[in-house]
Amino acid sequence: MAQTFTGTRPNHDRRDDWGKVRSREEIVAQFRDGQTIAIGGQAGVNYPWRLIDCILESGAKHLTVYSIDAGDPDYGPGRLVHAGRVDRMITTHIGTNPEASERMLDGRMAVELAPMGSFMERIRCGGAGLGGVLTKTGLGTVVQEGKQVITVKGERYLLEEALYADVAITRARRADVIGNLAYRGTGTASHPIIATSAALSIVECDLLCDVSEIAPDEVRVPGIYIDMILA
Repeated sequence: MAQTFTGTRPNHDRRDDWGKVRSREEIVAQFRDGQTIAIGGQAGVNYPWRLIDCILESGAKHLTVYSIDAGDPDYGPGRLVHAGRVDRMITTHIGTNPEASERMLDGRMAVELAPMGSFMERIRCGGAGLGGVLTKTGLGTVVQEGKQVITVKGERYLLEEALYADVAITRARRADVIGNLAYRGTGTASHPIIATSAALSIVECDLLCDVSEIAPDEVRVPGIYIDMILA
């Protein structure tokens, strides 16, 4: 005979089901020498500060970093540059970080500069499983050097190849325990796109929520993209 549920459900303590929430030690262990790491945030605002700390604590070096900017000296992504952990960076500008400029000019760090729109489209393509994006931006300039030019219906375009990282570190205003993410205002920055474009996506959040506390229409990144949460 089928059982009929007649009572109220017992209270469920969120601590009994941490979902994708991981300890700091578990997250530190994910970083290794030679990785490509995509970092969300820009212009000194809303970087994943604690996750950058985790990279530094791991000791990982010889990194390639994808980030909209190089932060400031010893600030944001600039902390990794300052510590000498970054061998290569793909970014849109490094003008706010003289240390990054010095390392580029003396050959200690290779830097590929990309127009911001092209940079973000390359990240988006990586997350969407696409090979790249065709754009006219950069044709006939130094941006074109070493890149394929493709003609479509008589028009010439640069092929900007997709960017896909080993690890993405981003920040969200709210995350539930299965990784659905919501943001607030300009703190959104590049985070939703970068969070989708890596084999391992780790997010830190300001507020950890139970499942269903974030309304479906507030979710900017579905939990399927997120592997670990540092709450």
